[in-house]
Amino acid sequence: MNSIDLIIFDCDGVLIDSEPLAARTLAEAVTRGGLPMTAYDVLVEFTGKSEPEIRAILETRGLENIEAVFSAWHAEIFATFRRELKVMAGMEDVLRALDVAKCVASNSSVRRLKASLGLLDIWDEFAPHVFSAEMVAAPKPAPDLVQLCLLKMAVTNTRSLLVDDSAAGIMAARAAGVKAIGFVAPSDPRPGRRELLLQAGAQAVAFGTAELHELIGELVHRRQSVQASVGGLGS
Repeated sequence: MNSIDLIIFDCDGVLIDSEPLAARTLAEAVTRGGLPMTAYDVLVEFTGKSEPEIRAILETRGLENIEAVFSAWHAEIFATFRRELKVMAGMEDVLRALDVAKCVASNSSVRRLKASLGLLDIWDEFAPHVFSAEMVAAPKPAPDLVQLCLLKMAVTNTRSLLVDDSAAGIMAARAAGVKAIGFVAPSDPRPGRRELLLQAGAQAVAFGTAELHELIGELVHRRQSVQASVGGLGS
């Protein structure tokens, strides 16, 4: 018998390999707007944040013509997604192996979710259970979005699990009483991701989808103790 009835997936950087594309295009748009940033700067500062949060930060730093900058970014990022976006390597295998309910909880807008995840076949693995921070009062790290998932999927927090690549997502899960696994894409250039996600409250951190598949199996089916699974991971 499963000990978990629902797995909640973050989208960007977990289901889809979108973070490098988003970081590159946003850095270019903001730099053209007069505030120089690199793709690495964007990854470090903005991963896991909603667009309204990003806009507010950039406005406080003096970026002018916010609407024009973000309009140009939207056009570029959506075109880039159509050309380059891929499912996170190995994620299709992870999803096919699941025998529990699943949904998406993303700080991205509904429009962006449809223009990214909606381009790929794995959209059908989740639809209509794709939930955006636009649907609640506050984005992750507030628990609102995770709580919406629990409500819509009719599952209790103690029998749910969230997978997220950001501290904000892990904190949202823990605030809602949901177990959480941190995820780090193999191509992620940022140091210290494992430690950051563990500090945010993750029970374990998976590097890539092979480790994620193993960790989900351990937590869902209780084949091994969670503590043993944490101890077996590299850094």
